[in-house]
Amino acid sequence: MKRIVIFASGNGSNAENLIKFFHNSDSASVIQVLSNNPYAKVLDRAKNLNISALSFNKIAFTETNDVLNLLKSTRPDLIILAGFLWKFPEHILKEFPNMVINIHPALLPKFGGKGMFGMNVHKAVVSQKETETGITIHYVNENYDEGAIVFQAKCNVLPTDGADDIAKKIQKLEMEHFPKVVEKLLNE
Repeated sequence: MKRIVIFASGNGSNAENLIKFFHNSDSASVIQVLSNNPYAKVLDRAKNLNISALSFNKIAFTETNDVLNLLKSTRPDLIILAGFLWKFPEHILKEFPNMVINIHPALLPKFGGKGMFGMNVHKAVVSQKETETGITIHYVNENYDEGAIVFQAKCNVLPTDGADDIAKKIQKLEMEHFPKVVEKLLNE
C-alpha cells in the first residue's frame, strides 16, 4: 500500500478530494495532512475523515529537521502540495527526490512564481486577457513552480470571465484530474 502525505495551507478542498478518492483504494491511502497554518480548514477536514492532521511552524520546517524527521517516520511514497504556500526546503527535497509534487492553478510556466497562488493567479489571467488557462501538476524543486511538468489540463477563458469564474473552472479541473494523476504516478 502506497503512502501519501499532503501539505496544505488553507481550505483543503483538494486534500479532501484526494483523501476521499483513495479511501477505498487497494493501492494507496492518504496517511497524514500537514499544515503551516494551525487554523487552516484543511486540518479539520482531515480530522473529520480520520486522517492524522498536524501543524508546524517555520522553524520546524526550514531551520530544524523536525518536519523532515516526521516525514522519515511516516515513510511516504509521495508528498503532495495542495495549496501549500511556503517554498519547500531543499533539505527535505534532497531526502525525498522526485517524490514531491504540487498542483498549480495555471498553465506553467505562465503565472508561476512567488506570490502566484489562488486568486492572484486568476486575476493575472484576467488582466493579461488570456483565452485559456488550466492546471499544472509538477514535481517540486528548489524554485517556485519550476519543477518538471507531469500533467496539464486546459479550459477556455471567456472575455466575460472574472477571477471568480476562472476559479470555479480551475477547481473543477483540479477535482477531476488531480486524484487520477496521483494514482498514475504511484502506479508507475
